[in-house]
Amino acid sequence: MRRAEPMNGWLMRVGAGLRHPVEGGSHSARPARGGPWARLIALPHAGGWPSAFRTWRPVLPAGVELLVAQLPGRGLRAGEPPLRRVAPLVAGLSRAVAELPPLPYAVVGHSFGSVLGYELTRAMERLGRPPRLLTVSARQPPCFPSEPPFAHRRTDDELLEHLVEIGGIGPELLHRGDLVRPALAAIRADLEAMETYRRPPTGVAVPILSLGAVDDPVVVADRLHLWSLETTGVFSRLMFTGGHFYLYDPDTAATIAEHLLNLCFPHMAEHQEMSHPSAMLSH
Repeated sequence: MRRAEPMNGWLMRVGAGLRHPVEGGSHSARPARGGPWARLIALPHAGGWPSAFRTWRPVLPAGVELLVAQLPGRGLRAGEPPLRRVAPLVAGLSRAVAELPPLPYAVVGHSFGSVLGYELTRAMERLGRPPRLLTVSARQPPCFPSEPPFAHRRTDDELLEHLVEIGGIGPELLHRGDLVRPALAAIRADLEAMETYRRPPTGVAVPILSLGAVDDPVVVADRLHLWSLETTGVFSRLMFTGGHFYLYDPDTAATIAEHLLNLCFPHMAEHQEMSHPSAMLSH
């Protein structure tokens, strides 16, 4: 498994074997020779840890820094109470991103992470440091607010059954509450944040790539094209199979990464060095 190291509390860098770190302060730094030339900020599903995107590191060029959100209530922040609304989560994430050395970057969010990615993009636009692309996955657009019955109001047993149904945990864990119940607080908090979220009055200007699976039991696939309403920029969509968590399949991750890089960094990607010799992107 690829090593992950903490950045600033809110973000974890998933190791790529880079030869040199990024040097300097937050607003004047330049990548060191051999350091990253681009950055991908990833936001996982409800309750997700940075390890959710472990299949993405091998299919990204070594020069693309992969930072994954680590929210309160999980991982190294397990001792912190989870946050139950989108606004404070985005406030923390946007501060963390703003403190990073400047690099061209893209944002990708999966499920609940799509909501966070959308609001993070709005926040970074206000700060004058927008991403080149927002990729949203497995989440209906904000014009469709969550409707009852709400998952975050289910009992622990009901929530566990729901997670098994959508592929979030294996059925063998259904009766191992000692293993999975400690994670339910973070999952429930994220679900509450997602299900109480409402569409903002303005969208974004950056391009949006909408992703989904035709066999996702959680999301109505025919609604995903309506993410086009949330941007004044270019909109595109790709559909896959694989259920709600299709994005983490290694082959799917490779396909998406190739498409994402070609959209965001078509010229820089020509000089890429893959972080895994078997992961090749076509040009």
